[in-house]
Parts: sequence; C-alpha cells; structure tokens
Amino acid sequence: MAWWQILLLTLYAGLEILDELQIYSSLNTPVGAGLIAGLIMGDLPTGLFIGASMQLTVLGIGTFGGASRIDATTGTVLATAFSTSIKGMSPQTAISSIAVPVAAIMIELDVLARFANTYFSHRIDHLIDQDKINYKAVERNVLYGAIPWSLSRAVPVFIALAFGQGLVQQIANALNGDLLWLGNGLTVAGATLPAVGFAVLLRYLPVKRHAAYLILGFTITTLFSVLFSGMQALGTGLTAVNKGFTTIFNGLPMLAIAMLGLALAILHYKNIPLNKGTAQAQSTESQSNSASSSSDDDEGEITDDEL
Repeated sequence: MAWWQILLLTLYAGLEILDELQIYSSLNTPVGAGLIAGLIMGDLPTGLFIGASMQLTVLGIGTFGGASRIDATTGTVLATAFSTSIKGMSPQTAISSIAVPVAAIMIELDVLARFANTYFSHRIDHLIDQDKINYKAVERNVLYGAIPWSLSRAVPVFIALAFGQGLVQQIANALNGDLLWLGNGLTVAGATLPAVGFAVLLRYLPVKRHAAYLILGFTITTLFSVLFSGMQALGTGLTAVNKGFTTIFNGLPMLAIAMLGLALAILHYKNIPLNKGTAQAQSTESQSNSASSSSDDDEGEITDDEL
C-alpha cells in the first residue's frame, strides 16, 4: 500500500464524519466510503461491493438523538483497503473479519469524541457568561469542536493502515492455511450479513399491514431472475451451436426492479389520503378499537403516522 493511499484514506476518514454532521453529501455512507476507497485503492468493484454490503448490513440500524452507533463507514474504508492490498483476502472475508469488528469498536471512539467536545462547550459557556462576549472566540471554539470528531476517525485509520498491514497479512495467510475452516466460515458470514440487515429493517417496517407489497416484490424479482437466467442460458447454447450468433442476452436489470418498487411505493403513497379520510369518518369508538387491534398485531412496527 503506497504512502499516498494511506494519506488520502486518512484524510477521507477525518472528513467523512464532518460530512455526516454538517454537509450531508452522502459520501459519508458505507456506499460512499466504498466508492472513495475503491477509487483510491484502484479497485472500484471491490470497494462498491464492500460498501454496498455494509450499507445493507446496517440498513435497519438507526439512532435516536445523539446516541452513538456502529461506524460502518470507517469499517468499509479499512476493509476495502486491506481486501485490495492483502493477498488472499476476499471481500466477504474482509467484511466479516475487518469491517464489522472495526465498526463495533468505533463506538468507543465516537463516545470519546463526544466527551472531548464537552471541553469546547464549557469554554463557550464561560465566554458567554462574561460581561463582554468575545464572539470571535465563541466562533473559534465552535469550529474547534470538529477536531475531536476528525481525529476519532483519522487516527485509528492511519494507525491501522500504516502499521497493521503485516498483521492482517499474517491473519489472511492463517485463514487460507491451517485455519481454512474459519476462513470459509467468515466468507459465508460476510455474504449473509446483508440479509441480517434486511431482517432488522423488516422488523421495524409495517410488514404485516402491507404484506401484499412484500409478496408482490419477491414474486416479481423471482420471476425476472428465472426469466433472464433462462435467456442467458439460451443465448449461450445458441452461441455454442452457431458461431455467427453474436446477440448478447443481458442479466437481470436491477434498475427495472427498482423502478417497479418505486411505482408500487407511489401507488401506495397516493392511496394514503383516501385511507386517512375513511378513518376520519369512523366513530371514536371504532378508531380506539382499531388502534388497539393494530397495536397488538403490529407490535414493534413503525406505522405510517409515526413516519
């Protein structure tokens, strides 16, 4: 790994948390981290694969207020860097053995950054309590608060990339050697983590109320997968029989699946006012009974009104 790659990844790690707190450009997400880290490491597909996998893994994980959460973005940066620079480490293994543990450990550094920021908060309070407020000093201390946030991400990324490559290479060699059984297990675990993210998300979505959309989406995706897989197999067979056959059969268009999902979401959204109008026409007693029944059936799910 070149020194300039370590430097750029360290700078990105220090800036992405500020982006998450202030700018909201979406480059602070795991997918954005996979894009940036993939470009820096010269392996964009691997970066996007790891970033998208981590994005799906944390799909159903959220925070409330100022709570700390697992830092999947920093985990994506390190997993992409090591997966592309360490021989014998697959992206799936990097996700389960690097990205997820790093994301969990970063909770502690996130808490440390929040704690360090209280120093500048107290300085601001002291400046405001003075008879003559020094507004320039208040502005400076507000900006100083960005320093602990950046360092909480940049320092561990720099240390890991600058001094941890040898250790990670030894781990990769062991996972491909005497501990091959563990390496295969980590590969399987890394491949299934996105499904865990979907499961967590479905736990909080009103699935019971809108089960028809879930069934419809699953069925359409399955039918399209079978259809396009059959078309590709047919094209491969025709190419083997007739060398002059040059038509290419493409795979499953995920964009088309996404557009179908968007269409279903729009139809559901347009029907919401009608449902609300019907609910308002009911008696108070009926609404109370309905709410009680809905609460029993959809316990733990986030309803439309809560959104």
